[in-house]
Amino acid sequence: MRHFVIVGILVIALAVLTYVGLNSAGLMPVPASAQAGPIDWLWDVQVKAMSFLFALIVVPMLYSLLVFRRKKGDTTDAVHVEGNTTLEIAWTIIPLFVVLGMAYIGAQNLGEIRRADPNAMVVNVTGFQWGWSFEYPDYGITSKELYLPVNKQVLLKMTSRDVIHSFWVPEFRVKQDLVPGRITELRITPTMLGDTYKVRCAEICGTSHAYMEQPVIVVEKVAFDAWVAEQQALAAGAGQTPEGRGLALVTANGCRGCHSIDGAPGVGPTWFQLAGSEVPLSGGGTVTADDAYLAESILQPQAKIVAGFETQQMPTYNFTEEQLADIIAYIKTLK
Repeated sequence: MRHFVIVGILVIALAVLTYVGLNSAGLMPVPASAQAGPIDWLWDVQVKAMSFLFALIVVPMLYSLLVFRRKKGDTTDAVHVEGNTTLEIAWTIIPLFVVLGMAYIGAQNLGEIRRADPNAMVVNVTGFQWGWSFEYPDYGITSKELYLPVNKQVLLKMTSRDVIHSFWVPEFRVKQDLVPGRITELRITPTMLGDTYKVRCAEICGTSHAYMEQPVIVVEKVAFDAWVAEQQALAAGAGQTPEGRGLALVTANGCRGCHSIDGAPGVGPTWFQLAGSEVPLSGGGTVTADDAYLAESILQPQAKIVAGFETQQMPTYNFTEEQLADIIAYIKTLK
């Protein structure tokens, strides 16, 4: 009995120390959504369980190795043990009920996370190699940044233009895959103001997967309404010129996620001072970036590969002749 008491005390002590150590390590980022509360609570329960199970395995093992090891000079046989049916039944039944209990609280947790607000704001999210586009259908605007009002549930209706992606903001905890040809949904309710959050892709999707991130900005309702009004005004003004319509198309289709407009290096060639320039091609030679070349590069991106971008695969787009002309008009303004 003495050994059981000692082992029990050591198990409790190691379990507490393990939990305190893991809890103080800051494994989780700051919780910034209503959905983060239930998830963090369940995570805390699991860490406590893992700490206890870790101690329950390690302490008896080490204690047995140290206390019950064969003494020097002892050549007798060990005690023959037939087994313990009661113990075997116990360590089968108890874990079964523990697993069922975890499944129950996990289901409750999932229900809490997915609880729907009938007044949720809808945002249509499109993922593509390698960027994000956010459309606000209630306001008629599209943005490359995810602007959200604080303490307002948002229903994200998401799809992918090419391969499977996964929407994930670590501070919001929840994530959801984006599947081509399907609409998947995710609900988030931001509870903390900030402009340092980023939406990341949590599904390996190609060579530039690591750079597939866009800002997430959470603001007060008044600031959000002001941003919406500003974006609507810009969209209305831009729609009056080919260059403005081209900019709207470029933003909506996420082109600037790969092509910079200021000469900075990107996933694809920069558009800065591209129109009319001599473009070096893979394998040697150059081509003049006239309207015909720009149109071909948009509709058939692999027809002529720019030197240094041989490993990049630009998705194919289907634009009307008018849309194509608007995009080319916009590119010509980047001087």
